[in-house]
Amino acid sequence: MSHYKASASVDGDGRRRRAATEASEPHWDPEIKAYRYNSLCDRMGMPVPHPDMTETPSPGVSHPLGQHTPKCLSVLRGCSLHSRCLDDGWQEGSHRTTIHAENEVEANKEANNYRFGFRKWKSHVTELPFEDRSDVVKELYSDLNYIRPVTGSPISLGNIVYLFLFGWWICLAYLVICGLMFISIIGIPYGKLCQKLACYFLWPFGKAIQKTSSVVKKCCVKFPDCEAIPEEEPTDSTPLTKSCSPVTAEPPVLLVPPPPPQRPRYWCKVNTYVWLLLGFPLLALVHSLACFLAWFLVFSMPVAKMNARTLRSILLMPPEEVHIRNLEKQHCETKVLLCCYRAFNWNYYKYKVDCINIFAINVLPLVIVTIVIGYVDKGNVYVSSQAKFATAVCSIIPLSYYIGMGIASISAQSNFAVGAVVNATFGSMIEMTFYISALLEGFREGSKCFEEIVKAALTGTLLGCILFIPGICMIIGGLKHREQRFNSRSAGVSSALLFISVGGAFAPTLFSKAYGRLVCEGCSITPGNMTAAFSCKNCHYALTENNWSLFHSHIEPLVYTVSVLLPVAYLIGLIFTLKTHSHIYDIHINEDNGHGHGHVVHWSRLQALVVLILTTVMMAACADLTTDNIRSIISHSSVSQYFLGVTVLAMVPELPEIVNGIQFALQNNISLSLEVGSCIAVQVCMIQIPLLILFNAFYDVGFVLIFSDLHLWASIVSVILVNYIFMDGKSDYFQGTALVVVYLILLALYFFAPSPLGC
Repeated sequence: MSHYKASASVDGDGRRRRAATEASEPHWDPEIKAYRYNSLCDRMGMPVPHPDMTETPSPGVSHPLGQHTPKCLSVLRGCSLHSRCLDDGWQEGSHRTTIHAENEVEANKEANNYRFGFRKWKSHVTELPFEDRSDVVKELYSDLNYIRPVTGSPISLGNIVYLFLFGWWICLAYLVICGLMFISIIGIPYGKLCQKLACYFLWPFGKAIQKTSSVVKKCCVKFPDCEAIPEEEPTDSTPLTKSCSPVTAEPPVLLVPPPPPQRPRYWCKVNTYVWLLLGFPLLALVHSLACFLAWFLVFSMPVAKMNARTLRSILLMPPEEVHIRNLEKQHCETKVLLCCYRAFNWNYYKYKVDCINIFAINVLPLVIVTIVIGYVDKGNVYVSSQAKFATAVCSIIPLSYYIGMGIASISAQSNFAVGAVVNATFGSMIEMTFYISALLEGFREGSKCFEEIVKAALTGTLLGCILFIPGICMIIGGLKHREQRFNSRSAGVSSALLFISVGGAFAPTLFSKAYGRLVCEGCSITPGNMTAAFSCKNCHYALTENNWSLFHSHIEPLVYTVSVLLPVAYLIGLIFTLKTHSHIYDIHINEDNGHGHGHVVHWSRLQALVVLILTTVMMAACADLTTDNIRSIISHSSVSQYFLGVTVLAMVPELPEIVNGIQFALQNNISLSLEVGSCIAVQVCMIQIPLLILFNAFYDVGFVLIFSDLHLWASIVSVILVNYIFMDGKSDYFQGTALVVVYLILLALYFFAPSPLGC
């Protein structure tokens, strides 16, 4: 019996040692095992097992979006005998995407990025716990109230720039207030404070401001070797510390150190009110101005924090409690009132306020100013029409950012049906507001020029999303990661939908070229030479007035048919990719990192809906101002209206999407970078164009779905080229360069093209 117990204990110890050894070893990814039989299982029509499925499920494994299916053991045995099967299985299984998310909402947002018809969004929609952020990001949100162990000299280029941009005039303001306080006699203590702060703000680096009562610093536990000034002990020690006498008859008496001498209260002194009346208002104005300028420059955010903290606390303290000292090299962190090491930090482009990027916040006042001036100054008395056009176009950029954030927030907190509806409606709202405003403006003026600009903007969005966005993402991602891989099957779905959408959108144009009647104006022949050819100008296909029967009997019904079939194809694509064949994307969510932790959503569904409505209203106002002031750009510029529509009006609203695509590519997620452009291009043809046809059916503004030859062949060549690039499932900077070069060639064609008819 004892022998049995001993052997059992030995076995238990062995098992514990093996378990500890296995826990210390790197975790082997079971997904590799699944890679080897995915392809053959698909060929045999059998369900592909999830690699985390075992007979005994264990906690903490990845949770797939689909159901668990049993393993095909016979296929595994067949695959294990053939290396070719292994290679094929590895290539197909390598497209699996495992999402690591902090919480359920972030996991839904990441999963939506891979779904067809959903706008791609990079930023978080929930608040990331501060302890989970990187040290670089933590530094961005610091309050500049800690002395940190920093090595290096405080003399840097950014600090020198601070001296010329902020330091000298803040110092001068303090010196002026210093003289004023000394003249008042009663404000001399504040005059001395201003003198010290003038020297500080001239060059605040390597210095710290702290309370006089806390000059003696306390070291943290993490740095036991820190040289700290010991606190002074009271002169009267306790009996326990006097001697080691064995006499213990009297109980030990702990003496409390005497309280500090009572000082007159801050608000009971006359010089406080002299300071608040004569000195503080001017300094408050100076610090507010410095804070505004530093905030607007973004990268000088430490200067803004320094001025805000001074205005909020230091200037309202008794002058005798403010102590400024030079920093010495130390190994611990000490809390102070203010301490700044550098004036500029180039990582502040990541800074966010309530999940909104700092650049979007800084540009938001431009939107309000643009709308106010645009509708108040109708006669262009104070601001020129060209300036209004430029500001209105630039205002679309932050509004598109807010719309993208609102769409991502609602989609992440809702099911896929609600997310698809929100993406299809508000996702196209940016472009639709401009298109409808331009068509209405052209209808009021009786000009076909605005219709041609709308068609150029439609084509420009299509070309930019097919060529430029994937190309620039491939270049930037390829320069960092050499070669990137993406899911060729999901890219094939997007490519097929691109073919369908472009073919449907340009079908009426092809029909008109085949059956339309060519009409020319200003035909002439050389006098005296009857055999010479005619010289004609402004040749075009007559589809309306000159060929009424062809347009109304054949082309118009074709346009309505296409406008019905394209949304149906979009809906079928949604059902195919989101429901019946969602395994194409092979998305698996791993919530181990954030399991059990609560999350705080930045915008609730109601808040996001309110933001979407407000930004849509402002977007409509900016689009109306753009179309109102575009006439001066057209009449006073030698640039073709084709080029204006293809570049400025088409690509400016897509700048946030371009930034998202570049960020995905830098993180070696080229699949999402390619889906960014494909999603917008498909929505242009399958949603926006049918909506324009529907709008024209109810309110006839003369919009005809007939594109010029340049639009037609540029779009067809672009779709063929991008499908050829996407065939192998690999990308590098050379392929991206090819796409961008073709895009620039097409822009050159539009730049030198003559203005369309009616412009």
